[in-house]
Amino acid sequence: MEFFCYHRDRPGSLPLRDELLEDHWSYMDRYGKEMIARGPTLTSDGEMPTGSVHMVDLPDPAAARAFAFDEPGYQAGVYRDVLLRRWHNMLGRTMWDFPGGRTGGSRYLVIGLGTGQGADLAVPPDRDELIAYGPLLSDDGTAWLGTAALVRAPGPDAARAVLTSGPYADIEVHNWQFGGRPS
Repeated sequence: MEFFCYHRDRPGSLPLRDELLEDHWSYMDRYGKEMIARGPTLTSDGEMPTGSVHMVDLPDPAAARAFAFDEPGYQAGVYRDVLLRRWHNMLGRTMWDFPGGRTGGSRYLVIGLGTGQGADLAVPPDRDELIAYGPLLSDDGTAWLGTAALVRAPGPDAARAVLTSGPYADIEVHNWQFGGRPS
């Protein structure tokens, strides 16, 4: 089962986040084979982290909750909240398979939250700009709760346009970059 996990930073937690960076990377290294995508969200100027995104393939919702809530930054109070949802990887690839590579262009996390009739259940036509894409689902996989995507786009409005605006209560767009331990 695939899951989307977004830890949102608590205001003022950057010194603690920095202090725990190696612990965070070591923890995530344990999930290397399960990782579909990962990386920080950033302020609009790209200078400061605002959160941490992980898309992972885990056995069940209990394993996903353990992954999200045992993370060292969460345990220490770096994050103000966690959005954890079952997710379906419609591209069938990891971020490391993205044809656009790790650098070049602006990258965004786009989250559309909604309920009811599912939307954006087909991969958009410009697949080459999608790093990760899929619906957010209930734990049992039966209810559509939104869509999450990582995209390369010229700007936040173009990134937001990857989702249809009508069916969502809200669409968030965050600067994002490829994550993981630096080479």
